Amino acid sequence: MKHIAWLFGILVILVLALVAAERLAAERVEVVEVHASEPDGSIVTTRLWVVDFNGGLYLRVGADGSGWYSRIQANAKVDVMRDGTKKSYMAVPEPESSLEINELMQAKYTWGDSFIGQLVGGREGSIPIRLNPI
Repeated sequence: MKHIAWLFGILVILVLALVAAERLAAERVEVVEVHASEPDGSIVTTRLWVVDFNGGLYLRVGADGSGWYSRIQANAKVDVMRDGTKKSYMAVPEPESSLEINELMQAKYTWGDSFIGQLVGGREGSIPIRLNPI
C-alpha cells in the first residue's frame, strides 16, 4: 500500500509539473485577450499568442480547431485587448500564410512554441487567423 501511495504522489507531482511548464511556456511572452461572442450573445475571453505580419495581426489555431475558433467562425467580429488597448477586428482565416505565421510564432515564442507544439501534436495544418481592423 505504501508503494501505491508513493507512486500516486509521484504521478501527481509530474502532472502538476507538466501543467506549470505549459503555463510558463504559454504566458511568458506577449499574450492578447480575444473577446468573442457565443450564439446566446455572451462574451468569452481567450488568451492567445499574436504575431505581426504584413501590416496585420495574426492568431493561430491548431488543425483540430478549438472553442474560440468555433466562436469566430460563427461570428467573425472580435475585440482584442493588446497592450492595454481594446480594438475591434474581423477575424479571417488565412491558411495560405501558415508557413510564415508558424515561423514567426516560433521566432517570437521560442521554446514555448516548441513545447506546446509537442503537447498538441505539432503545428502541421494550423490555420493563421488575420485580424482586420474594423
